[in-house]
Amino acid sequence: MMRSMFSGVSGLRSHQTMMDVVGNNVANVNTPGYKASQVTFQETLTQTVRGAAPGSGVVGGTNPIQIGLGTQVATVDGIFTQGAVQTTGRNTDLMIQGDGYFIVQRGEERFYTRAGSFGFDREGNLVNGNGLKVMGWMPDADGNVNTTGALSPISVPLGQVYEPKQTEEMTIRGNLSPDADEIHTSVRVYDQLGNSHEIALRFTNNSGSWSVEARVGDDGPWQSVGDIEFDADGRVTSESLTIPDSVVGFEIGLDPSSLSQFGGTSNLEATSDGHAMGVLQDVSVGADGTVTAHFSNGLTRTMAIIATATFANPGGLSRVGESTFAASPNSGAAVIGQPGSGDRGSLTPGALEMSNVDLAREFTNLIIAQRGFQANSRVITASDEMLADLVNIRR
Repeated sequence: MMRSMFSGVSGLRSHQTMMDVVGNNVANVNTPGYKASQVTFQETLTQTVRGAAPGSGVVGGTNPIQIGLGTQVATVDGIFTQGAVQTTGRNTDLMIQGDGYFIVQRGEERFYTRAGSFGFDREGNLVNGNGLKVMGWMPDADGNVNTTGALSPISVPLGQVYEPKQTEEMTIRGNLSPDADEIHTSVRVYDQLGNSHEIALRFTNNSGSWSVEARVGDDGPWQSVGDIEFDADGRVTSESLTIPDSVVGFEIGLDPSSLSQFGGTSNLEATSDGHAMGVLQDVSVGADGTVTAHFSNGLTRTMAIIATATFANPGGLSRVGESTFAASPNSGAAVIGQPGSGDRGSLTPGALEMSNVDLAREFTNLIIAQRGFQANSRVITASDEMLADLVNIRR
């Protein structure tokens, strides 16, 4: 049989593989986080008919005579360029801008992905569309997050509440004009159960010092809190005062250190610590991977930090389906850290990374694969015709 037939067959197989890769790229043109692949060919075995020979005093050197035996697929490489941004508006849709991969886990198996379409399941676990849990760092009992510790699945349990905190300190800011006789303001405080109380404060000018009184509501009795003194420059000299527990049921410290006594208009602003109970309303993710819970009382709490991984050789990652990769001996070990640190890209919440498939390039490769396949089939046809002529010599 003729060598050209086997060369043509190898060409058909290689271009069929190229067509398969191009078809898969086109099929995933709208798959978030998909990374395109490209095929490169290489020649197969070469038969040496005559080897090379050095020259001598009589004749010159001769080159080898070698006949190739076809082609084969050398590599199918991933193209890991950045994909375009698709805005979704969902807080849990995340895109990595730069290098890195999200870490997802099924049981004890760990995978890596660029597809950041996440959501919370009924137990509050952050998962992708296939139920794989997104990995990161959870806070300790004191609310601190250690980004150098072991990874764990990210979870924000539904129905979570922000515990109420009793008011312990009240701060008064502003100016008490020496020309004013009496100034009023009010401030909201909270008891240990998170119930709110409105405390009214009355400042009465006593020719250089100011007496402070407090009461709850508009009709409660005024109760003395203490006096506030100022120096000749209008700076407060008094120490902190205490609102007695007879006013609202518990003592509250009153800090007047931010007050002044200058001429002009009076203006007061009172603030206090403490807060009511809050119910979880929403969750957001920052560019650094911080998962923040927003509560109905206006407060926020850090619930977790999403981890990302980088590899020395991303091209060595193994595709395992479902838009995920697995580490391989040639990819190197995953280097895990917080988004935005080192060479890791930052996160873009409310967006997904689209496929990096270039349709113009893929359609061009489609034509190349088709014509290559067609040309190799013609080689087989021509070889067959030559064999037919050989068989028909003796007729």
